[in-house]
Amino acid sequence: MLEVQQGDITKVEVDAVVNAANSSLLGGGGVDGTIHRAGGPAILEECRQIRAKQGGCPTGEAVITTAGKLPARFVIHTVGPVWNGGSKGEPDLLANCYRNSLRLAGENGVESIAFPNISTGVYGYPKDKAAKVAVETVKSYLQEHNLSIKRVVFVCFDEENYRLYQELIAK
Repeated sequence: MLEVQQGDITKVEVDAVVNAANSSLLGGGGVDGTIHRAGGPAILEECRQIRAKQGGCPTGEAVITTAGKLPARFVIHTVGPVWNGGSKGEPDLLANCYRNSLRLAGENGVESIAFPNISTGVYGYPKDKAAKVAVETVKSYLQEHNLSIKRVVFVCFDEENYRLYQELIAK
């Protein structure tokens, strides 16, 4: 059920890809920019519609759009916390990213979902701490909720995250 891959999240064949978005939902750098570029303008258009309705997306929350030209059906955009030393609620906010993404996936009949390493890029979240929050949160959420999800893939861009996730999932 839980897998880890190293590579490009825009190439993974799953029902939903999770985007580590910024609160504006208008694209950015890292995973966010990669997903918007690969998925095309349909994703940005739906993000603009969401912004028009509710403003941006607060940290820890998630919204869902089409996946445009990606091999997925949906993109779930979630806003991870910026690391400020860990005493400003970052672990809870990061866990909420995973919970809210899985909730939206379940509400939309998603059977397979791919997560990037949320907040570990420019947001500075330590990779080991982020990986632990990600794996523990996903495992416990799936145990507590009867969802359609059968496959969760953690897609790691770099070797360090790949090793961290492999170790955690093997436990």
